[in-house]
Amino acid sequence: MKLAIACASGSFKGVFTHGVLTALESAGIRADGYAAASSSVIPTAWAAIGKVAELGVNYWLTGMQELQKPNMGMSQVSMGGIKFFTPPLDKLLAPETPEYLVATSAVVTPEAASQTQSEKARRLGRKLLISAAKKDRSWVDDNLRSVLFSTRKHDLKIDKNNFDEIAYATSRMLHAWDIPAWIKGKPYIDASYTCLCPAIEMIDSGYKEVIAISNEPGIFYRDMFGKTVIPANYQGVSIHIIKPDTDLKEMGVDFTNATPDGLLDVHKHGQEKGKEFLTNWKS
Repeated sequence: MKLAIACASGSFKGVFTHGVLTALESAGIRADGYAAASSSVIPTAWAAIGKVAELGVNYWLTGMQELQKPNMGMSQVSMGGIKFFTPPLDKLLAPETPEYLVATSAVVTPEAASQTQSEKARRLGRKLLISAAKKDRSWVDDNLRSVLFSTRKHDLKIDKNNFDEIAYATSRMLHAWDIPAWIKGKPYIDASYTCLCPAIEMIDSGYKEVIAISNEPGIFYRDMFGKTVIPANYQGVSIHIIKPDTDLKEMGVDFTNATPDGLLDVHKHGQEKGKEFLTNWKS
């Protein structure tokens, strides 16, 4: 296992990652493994089968349009995106396809399960956003565990029966997603609480070089609580970080809202940053 591409969370900001993946694919770059967190789960799956350009920015435009409809929330938009834009699973799960991995946050205590999978979730989610601003990770340390599902693992394997559950669970932020997430009957929530981008996790899985894509211009943290940085080198393995030049909110794309022009511009910016990276990487 040599090259891995690890993609970060970011809700609608994930259109930047999609643009970068498109640039890498168009240049003929094929990784041995592709890893996703939260909103990058669908584009990364298409990248794993070599067709992320085919998915196109329409994926994000459709999500934005759906969110404007009555009685539509982020849970409904996420589930709709999974239903209509999941790539052919027989191709994704084929032995010849690069390994595909998805980071999630497993809920490991009964008390936390009661909170995260009930009407208490939204309030807890807002409290965790405040905790994140204070870099207070105590609740997460006590109640969550980062879990990486894979098309290659036996105990945490992605298959046709659980792909939808995994894809939804990794993207469920408690403050804005009202439908609980379960994988094989066990409670899970968004990857971002424990893993914003599974770059280090790919090295721990045996990969020898990682391209990590961030949707934020600043410091690249391991989780939303901002206590540990994803370094340029981990245990002697290079992590090449691609990130936008500015906060994507300034371009019209924020986490849970976006403009059509903003999505198109950010996708294009992702492609530009991907091409810029390749120029330096190849040299």
